[in-house]
Amino acid sequence: MCDICVMNSVKEKMLSRRSFFKTAAATSMAAAAGAVVSAPAALAGGHGSVEDMTHTLHPEFPTYFGESQFSKEQLFNYAEHSFNLFQYTVNEHTGTHIDAPLHFSADGMSVDEIPVSSLIAPLCVIDIAARAADDADTQVTPDDIRAWIAAHGEIPANACVAMHSGWSPKVDTEGFRNFDGTAQHYPGFHVEATQMLIEETGAMSIAADTLSLDHGMSADFASHYAWLPTGRFGIECLANLDKVPAAGATLVIGAPKHKGGTGGPARIFAMV
Repeated sequence: MCDICVMNSVKEKMLSRRSFFKTAAATSMAAAAGAVVSAPAALAGGHGSVEDMTHTLHPEFPTYFGESQFSKEQLFNYAEHSFNLFQYTVNEHTGTHIDAPLHFSADGMSVDEIPVSSLIAPLCVIDIAARAADDADTQVTPDDIRAWIAAHGEIPANACVAMHSGWSPKVDTEGFRNFDGTAQHYPGFHVEATQMLIEETGAMSIAADTLSLDHGMSADFASHYAWLPTGRFGIECLANLDKVPAAGATLVIGAPKHKGGTGGPARIFAMV
């Protein structure tokens, strides 16, 4: 091909690319200007919206031990360095977070070893909020699971079964930890319910909107010890379970991936 032909060919390709990017930019600006933003194209298969299931982590976030487990220090700031950077210190089990199998087993999977296929899960919400309003020590029981199945069908393979106790709105109050000087009081999973999920369903994770998979006054962490050593994982301090349906949503779990971790804060959302 002659030199002039090559030059003309390159010029045409450049103009074509320029036109493409102009069109794409114009489309993006038009979308941003609209009053209503439609769901992302990635939300296929009937999902039309996204709910954030994650509490914002901050130094005063309530913890199982009652003391702050998150702090941050600003090492660089924009005024002096032209960029911002924080160094933070955090206990793995703080805020909305994952309990990896290793958390309650001698040699279970660490958080970085959880298969990514397990981190996208059908969400099954068991609502005990009305009962928990009258009894902070109530627990999810096998009867609650049977009632859910009767209403919505079998629990899907790889599902996350979440307890909605109505505890999420208490997160910035003393009522979230609900410590009476001797024990904490909030709902959790009864070990018999945990064993039923292991033996009779394909669920791979359970989640609580409280500080623990076990109810607050538990002294033996029976559900932790029943669930995690089987290679399944847990989620604690989940938010906004009142904003998702009992069945049909898909939970996306942004688990941390630090080597050998027993868990860690996670960004979690539900596609509804």
